[in-house]
Amino acid sequence: MLTELVAVLRHFGELAIDEPTTQLLVSMSAATIDRRLAPQRGRYQLRGHGGTKPGSLLKSQIPVRTWAEWDDAIPGFVEIGLVWHDGGNPRGPHAFTLTVTDIATGWTENRSVPNKTVKYVLAALNDIAGKMPFPILGVDSDNGSEFINEHLLDWCQGRQITFTRARPGNKNDGCHVEQKNWTVVRRVVGNHRYDTAPELLLLNEIWQLQSQLTNYFYPQQKLISKVRHGAKVSKKHDLATTPFHRAIDHPTTTVQCIVALTRTYSLINPAATQRQIQALSTQLFTLATNKAGSTINVRARTRASSHEATIPPPRAS
Repeated sequence: MLTELVAVLRHFGELAIDEPTTQLLVSMSAATIDRRLAPQRGRYQLRGHGGTKPGSLLKSQIPVRTWAEWDDAIPGFVEIGLVWHDGGNPRGPHAFTLTVTDIATGWTENRSVPNKTVKYVLAALNDIAGKMPFPILGVDSDNGSEFINEHLLDWCQGRQITFTRARPGNKNDGCHVEQKNWTVVRRVVGNHRYDTAPELLLLNEIWQLQSQLTNYFYPQQKLISKVRHGAKVSKKHDLATTPFHRAIDHPTTTVQCIVALTRTYSLINPAATQRQIQALSTQLFTLATNKAGSTINVRARTRASSHEATIPPPRAS
């Protein structure tokens, strides 16, 4: 992807480098990139947790589907999941992010909601369905009560969408969306607690911009085959490419969709978009860490108390 990305950045004037430097940059190996970025990546160590509770309703009406059954999926079959933004403290209301990932192309969209009640989750899913470049044909979820309910079942049936669920306790069944929960959500907005209206607004502004980078400029590899020889497992992946390229190259994609996606792609300056996301993320982190009673301030008070130290009261938001 570096060859394409560097060309785009030079086109928008974001990179002012000569041709020899360009050739060196695009020839960097993945190992070299990881080594150079390791110090920056090591700065982010916060960890979140999941809190999905199983929904007992309607399980008999929603069939189980495993990850292996997605091999021949065409664009439009998606996995969905929720990410908690509780900052390590699940008590009280806080935001959640709905992640929707297309299996065939990897196209991913996110929307944050103030809580995980059916009303907000369904509204977010409906909004994402209207923004996807192709119609949703199938929805696969985990067994959480926010998904396994009559409202989502009726929504799918009314649109002739296939609704399936993962096997309880098998995270591998939802591996496509679980991966995006980390690479798209956690790596962008971290593990802080977000529980106010301004934070929710910033989250959704970030997702609108992040969609451009994730879908048009972030390459992904897909597993082609996995063969076990005794204790050794050999995996084969395809050539890494972006959801945008997978979408326009898929034989089922319409000409109108290809034209629309290509036009959008030509207008995106990825460096400028990244700067906007960083600016919004800075605002978001400032709100989260300056709130009275925030998780970070609570932890600070706990540590200080254990050492018989006195700390000033947290600043008001």
